[in-house]
Amino acid sequence: MIKKLFLLPGDGIGTEVMTEVELLIQWFNDRGIASFETESGLVGGSAYDAHGEAISDSDMALAMAADAVIFGAVGGPKWDSVPYDQRPEAGLLRLRKDMELFANLRPAICYPALAGASSLKKELVDGLDILIVRELTGGVYFGEPKTITDLGNGQKRAIDTQIYDTYEIDRVSRVAFEMARTRSNLVHSAEKRNVMKSGVLWNEVVTQVHKESYSDVKLEHILADNCGMQLVRAPKQFDVIVTDNLFGDILSDVAAMLTGSLGMLPSASLGAEDEKTGTRKALYEPVHGSAPDIAGKDYANPIATIGSFGMALRYSFGMGDWATKLDDAIAAVLDKGLRTRDLAQEGDKVISTAEMGKAIIAELDAIAG
Repeated sequence: MIKKLFLLPGDGIGTEVMTEVELLIQWFNDRGIASFETESGLVGGSAYDAHGEAISDSDMALAMAADAVIFGAVGGPKWDSVPYDQRPEAGLLRLRKDMELFANLRPAICYPALAGASSLKKELVDGLDILIVRELTGGVYFGEPKTITDLGNGQKRAIDTQIYDTYEIDRVSRVAFEMARTRSNLVHSAEKRNVMKSGVLWNEVVTQVHKESYSDVKLEHILADNCGMQLVRAPKQFDVIVTDNLFGDILSDVAAMLTGSLGMLPSASLGAEDEKTGTRKALYEPVHGSAPDIAGKDYANPIATIGSFGMALRYSFGMGDWATKLDDAIAAVLDKGLRTRDLAQEGDKVISTAEMGKAIIAELDAIAG
């Protein structure tokens, strides 16, 4: 069966890391392991330059029709003066909203070979394996009203609105509990119920879902600010963390740095499962940004984007065994001391973006036999 992938490289290093994913896709096709059909489109600043908007309706339609979307990165100083609604990030927000990608999975895994590259002590992060489940289509990023009003006398008022309905919290918490059942059976639910009404409702709904359907999973509630502190103090106490859009954005970036580099972290954004087909809309992207300062220099770390393709194998294509083999290939490359510049320490061999991609495919080739 042909599997349709829609590739959106975006801006900056997005185009460079996507090239390595394309080579990996070709490897799967050449080996006869899968039959991937790809199309590419524009998103972010590149789309604005071409169409005057962050993603065109035609590319949006291709994203909706694909079995999975692989996304690179968007943005850069070139587009700092672009109107708010056409800014590069608006393309990603539209994809999330129109595709109804409500559950964002952000793993934070510290490969043993990189434990020394973390900003924390090695013993705190060696063997780290956390999954943050972030609600992605609600909360303060999408709530209305969202305005800046001129009050006169040199004063302005900015309003962003945090809104959550019961069903939004219910469905993302179920994803977190289901994921925990495949891992260490522990969920931390992070909110700010002490000062936010949305946090009170979040706590109430997660508690009810747990009681009704997932009492076999251990649930702990934690205030989001304390969660951030605990991620830095003792990160291995966590397994799955479920939280809202805003706190998920912040906490996942904190967790990212525990692993040594933002260039290591993939993510998956999933929609609801179709009752008839069992499939779901999905977008996969690295956590890192477009890094315009190193764009075009062949410095970028492609592992997060390659890992995002690995998540697509697992969650969109039922190829979890190959996702595991790809993870093993990445670990094998790192064990040999091969590093892109963001990971390099004394004694490591620094290689380029393209060399890292080739090394991972070579290891995968060896594992495949």
